Amino acid sequence: MKRNIPVFLIALIGFLLVETTQIRAQAPEGTIRYLQTQNWAKMMSTLDYLSKNQRDRMMYMWGNRSEWKSYTLLHFNATESKYEDSEEAAEPGNEGWSNRKELFFMKRNFKESTLYDGVYFLGKNYLIHDSIVPPVWKILNDMKEVAGHICMNASMTDTLRKQNTQVWFALDMPVSTGPDRFIGLPGIILEVDINNGAFVMTADKIDLKPLTTELDVPLKIKGKKIDMAEYTKLVAKQIKERKAEEQPWFWGMRY
Repeated sequence: MKRNIPVFLIALIGFLLVETTQIRAQAPEGTIRYLQTQNWAKMMSTLDYLSKNQRDRMMYMWGNRSEWKSYTLLHFNATESKYEDSEEAAEPGNEGWSNRKELFFMKRNFKESTLYDGVYFLGKNYLIHDSIVPPVWKILNDMKEVAGHICMNASMTDTLRKQNTQVWFALDMPVSTGPDRFIGLPGIILEVDINNGAFVMTADKIDLKPLTTELDVPLKIKGKKIDMAEYTKLVAKQIKERKAEEQPWFWGMRY
């Protein structure tokens, strides 16, 4: 009797074959540009502590436009990555993150398992130094193409922000990194979907080439030095206070 092989096992076998042939010779290196789309209507719809009238009133204040687009960049090699905002505008008159000049970068050193983030949060600069603790992922068995690469999906839940996230990671790019805080899978994450389209990051340009200074961070940065636990407390405090004020918790911070 014939037995069907699960899709996940087929993909895993294919991934291992690629890794042992092409990738073992040279790990990928370069820069990925992500198109970041924030849908304010969908972001507002997740705020269950606000009434429908409150949400509708806030949406009316913002006008008819509900989506904002911007670009971000992920520089990476086999042992390091750095994620940052792009200076390139994704759309004319964009008022999203790409036009902001606040401090923001997320550096990961996978060889030493350390992170170094520079974040502007509620009027202050913070420099976060800590060990890498990746999200807890559930690897699924769906596959699709993103930016020319066959990807498998995985999901996670952020209980603090009340976010359900699905990502797609490239089977032929075995570097355990991705945009923003999304890392820790056996391939670069090329697409992130938070709360079913409320916030989406999709790779739209991949430039594989040797890096020069792209992974460097500014040497002279002023900011309060904290660890990730302290930063998480700041985020939790902000969310709690915004809820008490019946305001969107993500105002003044990244979603």
